[in-house]
Amino acid sequence: MKKILVVEDEPDIRELLVSYLRNEGYDVAAAEDGVAALSLFSKDEFALVILDIMIPKIDGYGVCEVIKKQSDVPVIFLSALGDEKSLLRGYDSMADDYVTKPFSMPVFLKKVRAVLRREDASSSPKALSLTVYGDISMNADTMEVIASGNKVELTSREFDLLALLLKNPGRVYTREMLLDMLWDYNSFVDERIVDSHIKNLRHKLGDAGNCIETVRGRGYKVAKIDL
Repeated sequence: MKKILVVEDEPDIRELLVSYLRNEGYDVAAAEDGVAALSLFSKDEFALVILDIMIPKIDGYGVCEVIKKQSDVPVIFLSALGDEKSLLRGYDSMADDYVTKPFSMPVFLKKVRAVLRREDASSSPKALSLTVYGDISMNADTMEVIASGNKVELTSREFDLLALLLKNPGRVYTREMLLDMLWDYNSFVDERIVDSHIKNLRHKLGDAGNCIETVRGRGYKVAKIDL
């Protein structure tokens, strides 16, 4: 049974989320502030964290930052903040999805299932495979990435995104294609989450990340290497 941590300071919403998730067969723990959330997270293994942004003591951005430094556990933000700046900050915090209040519970549950399916797929055994592209080498079995001689720590989704781009140099992938292939959300997630992951990849890869090119009006690709 997958365990989910719900972090929400509004009692009615917290109880509603816990009730619905338990009815779906999930084991659920709940916290009402950031300190309690991190305490629970450190003591147990969770498959997913559902995290309100405007919570007491430590806000959702801070909690997400700590979680992502420690693990690859996916995070879905909940917030009444639906403006573009808040959405982009959420995705830049490496959140896996962002749900704006008020929200439809059936759609929310679809998002939860989609995130968990994605994590199951990314954690399944991978065939031994070494991909080398310029100054980047990737081992799909060990999930290790070396860029310009340095080991790079990527999340599972960042790894899969880079692997897809390097597998077909020169091919342009639109944001919609990447969402469909790697997130499996279709219309349930904002396309800007792709841009945030590309930004994080380039930053982590350093100079080697310059191989990821933006194709204006279309999407992203890595250039072919002339042999």
